[in-house]
Amino acid sequence: MFDVAVFGSLFLTLFVIMDPPGITPIFLGLTAGRPAKMQRRMAFQAVCVAFGVIALFGVVGHQILDYLHVSVPALMIAGGLLLLLVALDLLTGKTDEPKQTKDVNVALVPLGMPLLAGPGAIVAVILAVQDADGVGGQLSVWSAIVAMHVVLWLVMRYSLVIIRVIKDGGVVLVTRLAGMMLSAIAVQQIINGVRQVVQGA
Repeated sequence: MFDVAVFGSLFLTLFVIMDPPGITPIFLGLTAGRPAKMQRRMAFQAVCVAFGVIALFGVVGHQILDYLHVSVPALMIAGGLLLLLVALDLLTGKTDEPKQTKDVNVALVPLGMPLLAGPGAIVAVILAVQDADGVGGQLSVWSAIVAMHVVLWLVMRYSLVIIRVIKDGGVVLVTRLAGMMLSAIAVQQIINGVRQVVQGA
């Protein structure tokens, strides 16, 4: 039987971790200057990548980490370093990558992972899948995961309206703001990973 409490708990947890409102300026900063059609496609691709990663770890997450001998803190630190590199590019306005390669990279990395499907979301899903009882519990967990990704797609898809309002100057401002926010997220993720390593030592 569908468990509303399990659904609500995981959905709220993922909402806080994946932060759809907070992803808006970062998405706009990373996709600035591209045609609207391409931006919509990138939003869809990023959500699909995030869902694929989350689903994979939900099914065989523990086995993957154990097989690779990778701890959760290591995953957090690696994700933080990757986000920090992207944040520096946003802050400095670096755009020397070939456009097509850049388009693919932005949709997959960092939008799909680790920004949306980051260590926090992965760990939350792994634990939720493990704790879910029976078919009803599993249905509730996976329904929450799907619902969260629908929300993420809607937020990014319709955040493109903002670009039409703020124009080019506003896009530059949003890009720098996104760089600052992303760098703070990255540093905090690295700190959390290091703290877990120290506590486990």
